[in-house]
Amino acid sequence: MPETETLPWEYSVSIPNDPRGVTVCRRTLRLILTMHGLIRLVDVAELLAAELVANAVLHTKGPATLRVCWSLGVLQIGAWDADPEPPEPPGELTGLTDTEGGRGLALVRACSDAWGWQPLFRHGNRGKYVWCDLAAV
Repeated sequence: MPETETLPWEYSVSIPNDPRGVTVCRRTLRLILTMHGLIRLVDVAELLAAELVANAVLHTKGPATLRVCWSLGVLQIGAWDADPEPPEPPGELTGLTDTEGGRGLALVRACSDAWGWQPLFRHGNRGKYVWCDLAAV
């Protein structure tokens, strides 16, 4: 195990409300995980990050932030957005194979070890943080 994999770290990428920001976040996440020797998590982590950030961009009007944290063998991926309303509950993945949308949180729930959301009040700003965990076992 690389030494950096045992030490906790955190990165944040802030993006405007622009769908191109999803790609920026995915590519940045890939680089972060590669540099920390966590290449085995890249594919699933990219999918999860893309879904979380895409939801933030598509369903809100303000900026978004991708947050990636590593601690004690768990990778947490989260997206902050300025809308304090809770996300729609995840649906089932069955029956959605022919659609372009509607799978976001269902994929997050299915592909992560845990997920959740919380309202945030920080520096006078309101919003929410939707997150998921991937254990590196």
